[in-house]
Amino acid sequence: MSLLTILQDTANTVGIDAPSTVIGNTDSNTVRLLALSNQGGKALARRFPWQELVQEWTFTTVATESQGTVESIMPGFNWDLYGTIWNRSTKFPVQGPLFPEEWQFLKALDIAGPYPQFRIRGNNLICLPVPTAGQIFAGEYVSRYWCQGASGQEKWAADTDTGILSEDLLTLDLIWRWKMSQGLDYSGEKMEFEIAVNEKTARSGSNRSISLEADSMENEYPRGVAVQIGNWPLM
Repeated sequence: MSLLTILQDTANTVGIDAPSTVIGNTDSNTVRLLALSNQGGKALARRFPWQELVQEWTFTTVATESQGTVESIMPGFNWDLYGTIWNRSTKFPVQGPLFPEEWQFLKALDIAGPYPQFRIRGNNLICLPVPTAGQIFAGEYVSRYWCQGASGQEKWAADTDTGILSEDLLTLDLIWRWKMSQGLDYSGEKMEFEIAVNEKTARSGSNRSISLEADSMENEYPRGVAVQIGNWPLM
């Protein structure tokens, strides 16, 4: 599917003339369908950490507090996935994000632990203490780029663009938004969309079973220093 086929399927479903082109088309129905589809795609991208939108990022540290803009480090940044940032050079986690009061407390008392902590402020990734230059930081984040042409983007740009998110969901979303915009009853279509979203989120990323045992995750994946199996001399 593509932008063009999504709008054509929607038009056929709601009973209006299907467009032969989209971008640059001045037909009022096509213009509205395009605007509603962009609105719906952005809303869907904000709704859940879809596995299709999860990206890994890596960058090499510089010896300054600010490591650069979030957008330069994580293109299309929507939000970071908590607990995924690690210093691959030292093999230790990068703690954070710090609350504003925590950051200002550490700055005022000139206290900093041995491992970097981070905060996102003013669209910049800042670290305390200042890391050594040349270390590799890595983590994961959720992108806001829900569709794509040659690369990811946050709005349709060409008739041949395709969805990064499920095009079936984008179509169902557009149908109820169109009916709502026309003052028609859209409750049934909205319910169908919500059911489809719930089904998709339940399966996104091939989710594993979750144990209700409080410390099961810590027992299975303990944090700490990893020591290679073998014989070690006692001193």
